[in-house]
Amino acid sequence: MRVERETVDLLQPLWRALVVFRLLTWAFACFGVWTRWDGIVRPFGAVLQLAVMGIWTLISSYGYSRRWGRRNTRLAFADLIVTVGCMFATLWAQPLLDIRAGASVLTSVWAAGPVLALAISRGRDGGLLGAATISLALLSLRGVENVSKILSNVQLLLVAGLVVGYAASTMRQAGVRLREAIATESATAERLRLSRSIHDGVLQVLAQVQRRGTAIGGEATELAQLAAEQEVALRTLMSTRPTVAAGNRVDLCGLLLPLATTRIDVVVPATQVLLPASTAEELVAAVKEALSNVSKHAGPDARSWVVVEDLGGEVGVSIRDDGVGTTPARLEQARVNGHLGVSQSIRGRIADLGGTVTVRTAPGEGTEWELKVEVS
Repeated sequence: MRVERETVDLLQPLWRALVVFRLLTWAFACFGVWTRWDGIVRPFGAVLQLAVMGIWTLISSYGYSRRWGRRNTRLAFADLIVTVGCMFATLWAQPLLDIRAGASVLTSVWAAGPVLALAISRGRDGGLLGAATISLALLSLRGVENVSKILSNVQLLLVAGLVVGYAASTMRQAGVRLREAIATESATAERLRLSRSIHDGVLQVLAQVQRRGTAIGGEATELAQLAAEQEVALRTLMSTRPTVAAGNRVDLCGLLLPLATTRIDVVVPATQVLLPASTAEELVAAVKEALSNVSKHAGPDARSWVVVEDLGGEVGVSIRDDGVGTTPARLEQARVNGHLGVSQSIRGRIADLGGTVTVRTAPGEGTEWELKVEVS
């Protein structure tokens, strides 16, 4: 059965509120013209202006009520242009000298509509741009000599653009996090469902093949080893977590868990360890190089353990093996001789990240690498 999930859009209540605001303020503009009817020089011009405002109010309200996403931004800019035109259309009803002498601009509070629309669609910067444009249009009608009379209106426009823009940006970020949480929850639920099916079927069969192959011996031992490796690979796949997070950050644990094999154990915290994507990639590359050194130099039977720790301001990753080990002097000699695995692939990567590398080793006691990087 196909299930379609509705797109999460937390800005829809703001758009609906804008539609209500547009309709109410147009009604207020009509009421204002009615109360000042005797003082209007050209009543027909006022009626024509209100008609244009009413038609545009219906058009823009229909557009804002649709789930058009970025197209609402274009509509908001169009709304700003039309609104400025309607403000200057007051000249159809009143001469410019009368407006500068104190006559009202007939658009009244209706002119704040595009300020709110730009604040919702473009955030704080859009709101301030809309407020500045409407304020300049109002100033050009009133005249510089009346700047003190419109100062309170300008302040309200700027505050409205700033506050609504900040609220819209916050809600937009919350919507992104909510979508990521829903996607993660869905992926986790599907993984758990598949894990139950795999555990009840494939893993039990692989475990039985491993036991029987080991008991039979001979050529069956190789079959048992292959079954053991596949069992570990499946268990690792079942425990792997989503790696992508908000703000171009990734979960380091989700990147390291797939490295687990029959000879490599990966131990991670229950919670995510978030790092910038580039930092996490370099850290994982350093871990892989350390594990590669184990397979090359620690002996055929060596096992490795990768442990991730969240240290608050730092993230620590230790790679330990129970192989033959070496001495710090030999490591330094390898660097001098041009072996770049330790000096560049491990130390160099971590140094470029501003982190530290500590190595502990001794003949017969294995080797432990401790990598630490700051959480930026």
